[in-house]
Amino acid sequence: MMIDYSGDEFCQKFNPLPHGWHWYPLGECVEVLDHERIPINQKERNSRIEGKPLENLYPYYGATGQVGVIDDYIFNEELVLLGEDGAPFLDQGKPKAYLIKGKCWVNNHAHVLRPNPHLLFTPFLCNYLNLFDYSNYVTGTTRLKLNQSRMREIPVLIPPRNIQHNILTRLESIFTQTQIIHIAVERVPDLLKAFRQSVLAAAFRGELTERDPNDEPASVLLERIRGERRRRWGDGLRAKGKDSARAVYEEPLAPDTSKLPELPEGWVWTTLQMIADVRSGVTKGRDLSKFKTIEVPYLRVANVQAGYLDLREVKRISIKEDELDGYRLQVNDVLYTEGGDRDKLGRGTVWKGEVDPCIHQNHIFCARLYLPEVNPEWVSMTGQLEYARNYVDSVASQSVNLASINSTNLKAMPVPLPPKEEQLRIMEKVTALMQRVQVAEQAFVTASNQTSNLEQQILIKAFRGDLKNG
Repeated sequence: MMIDYSGDEFCQKFNPLPHGWHWYPLGECVEVLDHERIPINQKERNSRIEGKPLENLYPYYGATGQVGVIDDYIFNEELVLLGEDGAPFLDQGKPKAYLIKGKCWVNNHAHVLRPNPHLLFTPFLCNYLNLFDYSNYVTGTTRLKLNQSRMREIPVLIPPRNIQHNILTRLESIFTQTQIIHIAVERVPDLLKAFRQSVLAAAFRGELTERDPNDEPASVLLERIRGERRRRWGDGLRAKGKDSARAVYEEPLAPDTSKLPELPEGWVWTTLQMIADVRSGVTKGRDLSKFKTIEVPYLRVANVQAGYLDLREVKRISIKEDELDGYRLQVNDVLYTEGGDRDKLGRGTVWKGEVDPCIHQNHIFCARLYLPEVNPEWVSMTGQLEYARNYVDSVASQSVNLASINSTNLKAMPVPLPPKEEQLRIMEKVTALMQRVQVAEQAFVTASNQTSNLEQQILIKAFRGDLKNG
């Protein structure tokens, strides 16, 4: 049944329609096969595929593409899958629909559509659904959902089949060219990541700057740090009314350097505990009903990234009123994550006082350097070096979905310490090079968006009929 969609904002883009083109509701031009979907959780899928050769397994599809494999199939034809929830409905540059062919399984996060072959070519519908504006059809906030009843109401522009064929031929030719651009652009992040790692590695080897023979050796700096550490230990005891003369001071153990790389002349190996006071944060969910409390901003694991802070959402937590000074972050504190994905474990950055006051939860460690002569940016950067990542991986514990590193192991993490003057020269050079990387990354984002926008413009022209004779 053809419907008049002339008042629809999206449909107005295509007025006036070429001769023989019509609007149909999606539900009138496809068969919805959602009732045949069967969701299976990952644990059951893993159990079913264990020990079976890959050639005996079939694709398992979700909202935005293949999410695994399974040992059986439900469908065995060319169909269109349109995200039901979890798809990027409001991002015009990203696909919401995709084609599937052959034997496969589909979970309940994607609508399954079989186009009426007398009205639509399957790829034509898929391209159209990736152009459509879903803003008035989806519900939800954090996870958008396109329910079946609203999906059936989506207006679909349908030209005669011979015109559809011509459009698909032109799109295939054009998208072959844009795909080449996509492939080239998508290589950029990996190239920039490799460049960033090469910069860090060169800094670690002392190759970014010339050494100054007048620099004070790092071993001398380390002795001053040891002295300051011991002084603070004594002050802490006296603040508690204890006699430091009767207590036993434990000097942190130096790292085992037998498996560590050789350092440039004038550098020394230390551990994080030797140069900083490593402290944990506040625990969530405590019963504070009997205490006078205040509410303050706090950092979560999601806020602390590798080399930067993501402060788009900073939550608040209640603590005892007298706890603020103990948990409060200070400028130049070095932050590390305690848990998360294994490859992101121990990632960190430097606190610059972006929010004040601000504390951190117990899944974030704070390393407060004993002396300002140790550059916090340098200490943070060393956590991204290959030796540090290998160390973290070797001491991390692993649960089913989460890796973690405890305070003892983080404190023992080896840290290379250059002379204080060389630290400054190195970080000045690293900062300049990383700024170039940031410029390149922004250029990548621009190029990626331009390519996606180009494809959207091509689709608009196609569905206006401007490409059918090109």
